[in-house]
Amino acid sequence: MVSNPRIEINLDKIKHNATTLRELYEAKGVHITGVVKGVFAKPEVVKVLIDSGIKSIADSKISNIEKMKMANLQATFILLRTPAMSEIQKVIEFADISMNTEIEVVRALSAEAKKQKKIHQIIIMVEMGDLREGILLNDVAAFIEEVIIFPNIQIAGIGANFACFGGVIPTEHKMQLFSSLVKRMKRKFNIPFPYVSGGNSANHNWLMNTTDVREVNNMRLGESIFLGCETVKGEPIPNLFTDAFSFFAEVIESKLKPSVPTGMRGKNAFGEFISFPDNGIIRRIIVGVGRQDVLVSGLTPLLPLEIIGSSSDHIILDANNNYLKSGDEVAFSLNYGALLTAMTSPSIYKHTTYSALVSRGSARK
Repeated sequence: MVSNPRIEINLDKIKHNATTLRELYEAKGVHITGVVKGVFAKPEVVKVLIDSGIKSIADSKISNIEKMKMANLQATFILLRTPAMSEIQKVIEFADISMNTEIEVVRALSAEAKKQKKIHQIIIMVEMGDLREGILLNDVAAFIEEVIIFPNIQIAGIGANFACFGGVIPTEHKMQLFSSLVKRMKRKFNIPFPYVSGGNSANHNWLMNTTDVREVNNMRLGESIFLGCETVKGEPIPNLFTDAFSFFAEVIESKLKPSVPTGMRGKNAFGEFISFPDNGIIRRIIVGVGRQDVLVSGLTPLLPLEIIGSSSDHIILDANNNYLKSGDEVAFSLNYGALLTAMTSPSIYKHTTYSALVSRGSARK
């Protein structure tokens, strides 16, 4: 019997998406780094990306990079954020490259790399307006001038980030500005920058529509590979599968009940005041999973059901005249937030499958 709650992971569809995107991007002169934090660096999934021809893999957790190294996966492994001072030793031990914005962190990486007799590469992240990580553009040259004197540190590239925190879109103007900076730094310091990492899945439409990628030669892709979407508008990418991951939960209660709670009301367990439309008596079904396991707002039932709300370990749905009983399964699609949380949760079973590529009309043409 298949366990619940669970995520079903279709490795064939992931491979199709990864291969299709790699070929599209390489035709533009851009190589892909596969971002695997959204799947908790599950080795079976990471291997599919590597087998699809993706040669560099990135994750924001050094423990995940350690896990992939221990699984004997062969790729260039990139720590996707500035290292914490408390993890410097492990960063040098397990990551080939790390992204950096703080001079004191690079200084510590240099000292530890010297101790371990290694050369550690860094990608310098610059601020392009999204206001997450990044060095201000006017400060990049001074940062490089300090970094290049550190022993056992090699600058592998310059990177930018878009639409992860502030929702800033990688417009043609923004990308021209980024490439102009890279070109100036190349000329000033005579550094080739093997990784000019221009962004992430939010850059897909820009890359497909631009006539000149300029200095950009790398993109970091996670969501577009796994969910088949670009991230600025959340639109499906043509010819990709959007259902490589499906979420399943089991019905644990199915009853006719009022649509509005009765009695004096205050905050719920999460400190929220919830309003309920009065729809009379409805069939309310409960599935045995909740907020401690998955980002419930990122789930969409595949049947015409409506999520009414959730607690830590229950999701309550309006059955909308669909009769479901205890033991039945409810299937959901996931957005990136739901995928990230469910794959990280130890309470969610992960079940890998291989199947025919065309199912439920999910390959978008």
